[in-house]
Amino acid sequence: MRKAAPSKASAGSKSQQRPPVKKAQRTAPAKKAAKKTAGKGRPAPSKKAAPVKKSAGAAAKPRPKHAAAAPAKGKAAKQTPAAAHKAPARPAPPPPKQPSRDEAAALKAFERAHKEFARGNFAAARESFRSLIEQHAGVSEVTARARTYLAITEARLRTEAALPRDPDTLYDRGVIELNRGDFVAAQEMFERALKRDPSAADAHYALAATRARLGAVETALQALERAIELKPVLRVRAQSDSDFALLRNEPEFERIVYPGLRS
Repeated sequence: MRKAAPSKASAGSKSQQRPPVKKAQRTAPAKKAAKKTAGKGRPAPSKKAAPVKKSAGAAAKPRPKHAAAAPAKGKAAKQTPAAAHKAPARPAPPPPKQPSRDEAAALKAFERAHKEFARGNFAAARESFRSLIEQHAGVSEVTARARTYLAITEARLRTEAALPRDPDTLYDRGVIELNRGDFVAAQEMFERALKRDPSAADAHYALAATRARLGAVETALQALERAIELKPVLRVRAQSDSDFALLRNEPEFERIVYPGLRS
């Protein structure tokens, strides 16, 4: 009989073990409530980490918008160097230096001398260049140019001294240069010949042919018209002269060479 007591105790133990199961069932809601309260009280629960991922995904979705806006950033990046380049204001260029009285006088003297040189009045040009160099020696730039032209002028004067004086010889020299193709030298010879004999029709005609070769249409037509006025037979020669090929399409050439064709 005493040995049965343990069986009761075991039965009692079994009966004692049952309530904990019920307690466990009852405490489950308490644990859930504790979890809920813990979720409310804790600042960074593990379950709320999921929205962080969602927010990362949500942030990834608007990237196309940022990608679409990227060209604007690129343009801004391209414009920034230009803007940075334009930002520093360039200093204004200094005003042109006004020439002094001596410089202005030297420039005027040079212009006068150069006009004589261009006209072929080399003797007058030589004297003007010499006077400029003596009177305005302090203006180095102008006097240097004057010395250059003075050397050319003196060379031309020496050449003139070696040239023939009579118009026929000058004309013959001009024809030789024209046939050689040195049209500048030929023009000079014919002009010299006409200075000594302005009524030389052949010299006018040869000068017209030379100027036509040089492309000086207007002065070539003037010389040709003068040559035909002095010697009308030259009109027939001009009609087939290859030297006037450049002038054949000019209405003035037709008027001079083919006067009967005009109504």
